[in-house]
Amino acid sequence: MPAPVSKPDDPALLRIDGPIATITLNRPAAFNSINLAIAQRLEQLAAYLESANDIKVVVLEGEGRAFSAGGDLQTIGAAAEAGTVTPVVGELLKHYHAFIEIVRRMPKISLSSVHGSAAGAGMGLAFVTDLCIAAEDAKFTPAYAKIGVSPDGGSTVGIVGTVGSRRALQIFLSEDNFTAQRAYEWGLVAKVVPAADLKAATRQLAERLAQNPPAAIAGTKSLVYQAATTPVKQQLDAEEHKIIMAMNTDEFRTAVKKFTSKSK
Repeated sequence: MPAPVSKPDDPALLRIDGPIATITLNRPAAFNSINLAIAQRLEQLAAYLESANDIKVVVLEGEGRAFSAGGDLQTIGAAAEAGTVTPVVGELLKHYHAFIEIVRRMPKISLSSVHGSAAGAGMGLAFVTDLCIAAEDAKFTPAYAKIGVSPDGGSTVGIVGTVGSRRALQIFLSEDNFTAQRAYEWGLVAKVVPAADLKAATRQLAERLAQNPPAAIAGTKSLVYQAATTPVKQQLDAEEHKIIMAMNTDEFRTAVKKFTSKSK
């Protein structure tokens, strides 16, 4: 499958540099809020990246002053007034949730790089990726309860598995917003850096992650995500299967030779 071509006015842009792909949310005038166009584009880009064997790390970032303000409330509000919420939001989430499913299952590491505001589904997007790096000035805003709705867009998928149910209830129902430092303390953010250093720090972390062999990335990611809901015997069998698969790769054989030669 050929790489999708990005045009400057696309709602999401794709840039590939070696083993690292960067998806940039590109609706800066709307603070990268998520509408149908951006959801469809994200699904398209993710489908390509899932099948691109040379890509090891996928970075998600936002253009302009915010990472993402969440769902496009102008579109959703208009649908609510017109009585068409069910088909309008249903179609949007069909594509957006398909994108999230791909991000969670693809045998690559996904890394969100967050600056400015990440609100609602934008907050969910920041934490549904495998890892998150954030600028010191980043602010996370649950937003759902304030407008009388429950979380969507993968918000419970990424957050509950990290912080647990009680902390998740606190985040969604009693937190107006929280800082990048607080998110780091809760385990939602892997690293907090000065805003001016975010781009460089993101690249450095992505390059570090890309040093892992593909089999190690794919096996580790699938095992970690299934561990919480898989019976012990089934999880152990999966561990055995994944590690034997990895041990049958050239990367493993080379690494073992290098290690054993040092220990002699």
